[in-house]
Amino acid sequence: MLDDHVGRVWVAGEIRDLREPASGHRYFSLADDRGRMRATLFRGDARRIPFEIEDGLEVLVYADVTVYEARGELQLVVRQVEPQGVGALQLAFEQLRARLEAEGLFDASHKRDLPEFPRRIGVVTSPDGAAIRDVLKISGARFPGIPILISPTRVQGEGAEEEIAAALEALDGKDVDVILLVRGGGSPEDLRPFNSERLARAVAAARTPIACGVGHETDITICDLVADLRAATPSDAAARAVPDRVAVAARIESRRDRLVSAVGLHWSRAAERLESQREALRRLAPAARLAGARIRLEALDRALWTAVRGNHGTQSARVEALAGRLDSLSPLRVLGRGFSIVRNAAGEIVRRSGDLRPGDSLDIRLSEGEVEASVTRTR
Repeated sequence: MLDDHVGRVWVAGEIRDLREPASGHRYFSLADDRGRMRATLFRGDARRIPFEIEDGLEVLVYADVTVYEARGELQLVVRQVEPQGVGALQLAFEQLRARLEAEGLFDASHKRDLPEFPRRIGVVTSPDGAAIRDVLKISGARFPGIPILISPTRVQGEGAEEEIAAALEALDGKDVDVILLVRGGGSPEDLRPFNSERLARAVAAARTPIACGVGHETDITICDLVADLRAATPSDAAARAVPDRVAVAARIESRRDRLVSAVGLHWSRAAERLESQREALRRLAPAARLAGARIRLEALDRALWTAVRGNHGTQSARVEALAGRLDSLSPLRVLGRGFSIVRNAAGEIVRRSGDLRPGDSLDIRLSEGEVEASVTRTR
């Protein structure tokens, strides 16, 4: 009677008393302020729900109204669940975001810098989409010499998250320096694989830095939050991963100029130091010191001879003056005036007649010559 007259209905209420046994089924009550009814969500139907049901969640369920015969209870066998007031995909996004954020997968400490000059770039995307064309165009314009390795995959549809994760994991083992995870814009349903836990954990586990550019600039996915770099679009991801050859050339030219200037300045200063050291060596060289000593010796020699000649002249004048004085005082000068010097036999000068006796021998010194005499008498 329930199957024929009631069938499947939409029922609104709040999930309460949720139980999740190992079987994978979900058991809960759907309640409002007027009553409650038991509900069962079997494992197969639960897998198709994009979000996690939880206690307190306001939902709208599409369910079969049946009787659980073992206890004679009226119950709902739920086939679909829609959140009240928010879309299912948005709710799934918020739930996964909160869980992964609590695990620390979005922490800035886990983010790695993209290499400034990658040797090879990997791209995970659809080989037929606009995203790969944008990446090749931008990379070719910025730095065409960098090889691009593409790991093709579906980027939307049922099971796409598994294919994308597998393509990412396969590329992560290759010799690439950075991986671009990209796809063009689309509806929330189209972007659903990039909001899956499977792909988010694959991005977090990658050994290679990952730049994620999914959808339009306003689109934010779980993979954007986990990746090392969130780019606004696929083109932006390519621009931020591939260096600009024009800018690189300008940097090289600028650094070359700075290097040339620095080398020139260093050379100039080194030359100045060398010249200063040469001058110091010239001043300290033995030949220079000998030359200086020779010059000083010659100057001293001239000064000495000048002093000697001056002193000789002075001394000569003194000698002449003393000689004149000596000559004026000499007894010979006195003798020359008619005087004589009388000495007794002992050679003593006789000054008084009383010092003589008759018969004493005398030696008389005249101005010219000497005379020997004897005393006959004294007075």
